[in-house]
Amino acid sequence: MLWPEVVRRAVKIGSDRELVGMYARRSDLPRSLFRELIDKAGTRLWFGGYTSYFVWLEVPNAATTLGAKAQNGADVRFLLGDPGSEVTTARERIEATPLTLATRIAMTQAEIAKSPEPLAARMSERHVAMSVWVFDDEAIVATHIGAGLGQDSVTMHFRRREAGGPFDRYVEHFESLWDDARAA
Repeated sequence: MLWPEVVRRAVKIGSDRELVGMYARRSDLPRSLFRELIDKAGTRLWFGGYTSYFVWLEVPNAATTLGAKAQNGADVRFLLGDPGSEVTTARERIEATPLTLATRIAMTQAEIAKSPEPLAARMSERHVAMSVWVFDDEAIVATHIGAGLGQDSVTMHFRRREAGGPFDRYVEHFESLWDDARAA
């Protein structure tokens, strides 16, 4: 009876097979991961971070790369926070950092505008506590904790392995937010 329990603890089965990695902070992710996921993705690149500001710092020529992917038929979307909302203002007070959420959102909007191909962008305030970035069948999910900045969020990397698993649930979450969001 011990053998099956040992195997079950050592080998991923079921939905947990989708979890590629878990990190105490988004800043603990390998620095190249977002760049690699963007480069590899061909059909779906969804950015559901409240600002997704770090993308422009971590991925050289991101606007050009994303524009080229959109020109080749990829679905490239940015779900950003609403810079004028009460949620954003309240979160800015909590974070108490000079580089405000509204400023980081504006910087992302400016970078999106540099794309050679129009990129879809909408605004919502509903995802202030959890970010979801989807690249074809892989996703990065960050759950915000307390007063920490986005880079301090517990972060998970998922790869789709089954219908209805955690990956699909996070895709559904993004789609729900997208459907309720307003044009940027």
